[in-house]
Amino acid sequence: MVNLTYDASGSIVANYAPDEEIVYNPGDIAWVLASTALVMIMCPGVGYLYSGLLRRKNALSMLYLSFAVYSVVTFQWFFWGYSLSFSETGSNFIGDMRHFGMMGTLDAPSPGSSKIPVIVYAVYQSMFAAITPILAIGGSAERGRLGPLLIFTFAWSTLVYDVVARWTWSPLGWGYQFGVLDFAGGGPVHMTSGTAALVMGIYLGKRRGYGTEKLAYRPHSVSHVVLGTVMLWFGWFGFNGGSALASNYRAAMASFVTNLAAAVGGLTWLLLDYWYSRHWSAVSLCSGCITGLIGITPAAGYVSGPAAVAIGVVTVVAANFATKLKHIFHFDDALDVFSTHAVGGFVGALLTGIFADSRVTALDGLTVIPGGWINLNYRQLGVQLANGVAIVAYSAAMTLIILVIIDYIPGLSLRASEEAEIIGIDEDQCGETGYDYVFQSRDVDHPHEHAEWTREKGAPSVGSSGGHSDPEAALSSREADRKGAEMESVVVHKQV
Repeated sequence: MVNLTYDASGSIVANYAPDEEIVYNPGDIAWVLASTALVMIMCPGVGYLYSGLLRRKNALSMLYLSFAVYSVVTFQWFFWGYSLSFSETGSNFIGDMRHFGMMGTLDAPSPGSSKIPVIVYAVYQSMFAAITPILAIGGSAERGRLGPLLIFTFAWSTLVYDVVARWTWSPLGWGYQFGVLDFAGGGPVHMTSGTAALVMGIYLGKRRGYGTEKLAYRPHSVSHVVLGTVMLWFGWFGFNGGSALASNYRAAMASFVTNLAAAVGGLTWLLLDYWYSRHWSAVSLCSGCITGLIGITPAAGYVSGPAAVAIGVVTVVAANFATKLKHIFHFDDALDVFSTHAVGGFVGALLTGIFADSRVTALDGLTVIPGGWINLNYRQLGVQLANGVAIVAYSAAMTLIILVIIDYIPGLSLRASEEAEIIGIDEDQCGETGYDYVFQSRDVDHPHEHAEWTREKGAPSVGSSGGHSDPEAALSSREADRKGAEMESVVVHKQV
């Protein structure tokens, strides 16, 4: 049984071992738990962002995956994810089962900071573990089967995320011992997920109609894109600020530079796209804000304001250019996960090697680092580069292996059928849609194409009896569909 008391200052005193006391600050614990909640809200934020960027017949699938993947990884983290990442024993590549089922993770000091207990650190880190595969699943947009993707999530979290988190943040990890600087997840979160999304998109193949006018669509809901961006920006204060693992000046600086890089990044992308399109695009602004946040993530606890501005601008310019690579090399990255997360995280990591400042890390009163180029530590850039290349290469190779194995298991084929792409992943996989009128309008590539498919399959086509055995019921159904279509037409004309 845990033996907890309070000292005269109100701090928590844990007697977790004979004759050994550890003092925890309630303020630090409160900040990390609040940051946990902030990072959690980012998970559905990714769902709203992805959903808004797709066609409306596939919108619900991404909202669904954001919650389903979160649930799978929450269990995986409890089961063995935390132990594989942060056990005090094991190798510098991956941990062991010392904390299987979260055994022994209550009152001992955490591996991240002796100022908070393991249980607080574990639940905070579980949010990072959850959001990473949510980002990666974007590579399957509009063509992936939802069930097998959850199997992929469990395997990928175990073999990719947990391993790279071990490298980077565990005191036993080879990256940690090599001197890698990654404050909040440029490598474990963004490089791994962006690379996995690219590999997944290439493995699954291009969406039906790729390279034709069928995929020359605009985001179905820019409002969802803005909402998702706001949820992400809001949560990123906990993502980066909470990574200080204490309520101190370093956490304040991390929050400050996070906000600054996001703002500068948004304005940079907005201006770049305005140069080409002469439109003040809300989607462009959101893309830049998110990319700026990604770029500052590895650097947040190491840099000050001027460096944050530089990181926001340079990361966004690199990611904006990277969005053109899918047209040059002809791969289908529907949500630009690779260009924003993999490229943005990689560039942010390199810039950390340049701008990391030992004076900023000293704001917590504990951390001492040699810094980056700004402190004349020229080796740091090479360390960051080597680590980034290792993470991208490992994530790419292991993701491909996982995809191939799962895809060849009977019943777990990852690619949705052509019919599913025609009617939409929502209706085919979920049996539901994000909008009632999708069932009426059938947002397909061409109405006659859907009618031809339904005749071949013997399924009820749009305007048919819809399976009604009663002719009067069938007539009422058709009449309701006709009135619904007329009403939608009137609304559209009024909006125009």
